[in-house]
Amino acid sequence: MTLVIRRENEEAVRRRQAPFRAIEVVSLPWLDRIYEWFFRRIFKNDYRSQVLTAFNYVFCLAFEWCAWRQMRTRISAGDFDVVLRLLPISSVLPSPFAFFLHRGSVPFVIGPINGGLPWPASFSQADKQKEWISNIRNFYRFLPFARSTYRHATAIIAGSSQTYAEFATYREKLFFVPGENGINPSLHASGSRSSPLSDKLELIFVGGLVPYKACDLALRAAASLLRTGRASFTIVGDGPERASLDQLAKSLGIEKDVVFCGMLPHAEVMRRLGAADVLVFPSIHEFGGAVVFEALAMGAVPIVVDYGGPGDIIDSEVGFKVPLTSEADVVLQIDEILGKLARDPDILERLRQQGMRYARKRLSWNAKARLMSQILMWTVGQGPKPDLRPSCPRVLCSQNS
Repeated sequence: MTLVIRRENEEAVRRRQAPFRAIEVVSLPWLDRIYEWFFRRIFKNDYRSQVLTAFNYVFCLAFEWCAWRQMRTRISAGDFDVVLRLLPISSVLPSPFAFFLHRGSVPFVIGPINGGLPWPASFSQADKQKEWISNIRNFYRFLPFARSTYRHATAIIAGSSQTYAEFATYREKLFFVPGENGINPSLHASGSRSSPLSDKLELIFVGGLVPYKACDLALRAAASLLRTGRASFTIVGDGPERASLDQLAKSLGIEKDVVFCGMLPHAEVMRRLGAADVLVFPSIHEFGGAVVFEALAMGAVPIVVDYGGPGDIIDSEVGFKVPLTSEADVVLQIDEILGKLARDPDILERLRQQGMRYARKRLSWNAKARLMSQILMWTVGQGPKPDLRPSCPRVLCSQNS
């Protein structure tokens, strides 16, 4: 495999010493300087900004145009069997490579792509977070290369059921591989506890303290159990909602049982997940949900809403997901689940073991790579078409399990 990257990513990629046949670097010094200035000064280093995604359009086209000029002679000479566009993940950022390649013999594959998750109605968290540009998202379909990207692609890999539905027109070449994240196998070694579950339920929330992560719903849902003294709650993460969440904990009378840890190194976050019983993560607008992958791997049973990435990953064999109906209903349902787990720790232990096994066998980077390989082999006519659809139960387990 030959990897084509921007100059700014070269050092990090080479440091990993991955077994690439070659690493091709595309240098755009003047464009990179413009992007860096806008990112720091205008977007305030906010990677979550939807406006930033739209702003990236010109820079992505410029990179791929230069990459094409740099690689087209070798592509035309047959040096490569397939071109895979892995990044960016956003489905609204097209690739001119599909247009450049469609008259030749080298197939073009894009994905996993994600995004386009509608903001749920009647949630105050959405009202706080939603950006104006989401109202005109579908305008991207009229941008140069937007339609040709998917029309000329040999295979499209969707990272969520929502994205799969958006591109259902191309179902004959569309594949569903949930989440653009994976689990590092090294996480599993520390995922088994040496001591049995205690009488006190250890709850954890991990994520940015921003409105759409809905940590406020998690606190409200856990409040009744926390007030009985049968649970404690650890909040890992920081953000603009920190002060209001701290005030909410006080108003609910649970401040003594809630610990705000702030930002922590990744290794420490994994340790905390490994010590927790339940991940309470009712995010209302989550595309991938890497923390859900990590919670499963480390033995924390996830409670999520059945919407977006987490809803695609969790089922009744490894955790809980509640319908995204209303704030009050989400709080009530999570409250009932926590009460049930506190009364019957055997349920928790069964889900924990099954979740760790599921993460180890089906959510690792190696498992994801096997699925991607099956898709790529099909595109070049060297393997059967894999059946990867949202309707398939446990889609990650459906191939060679």
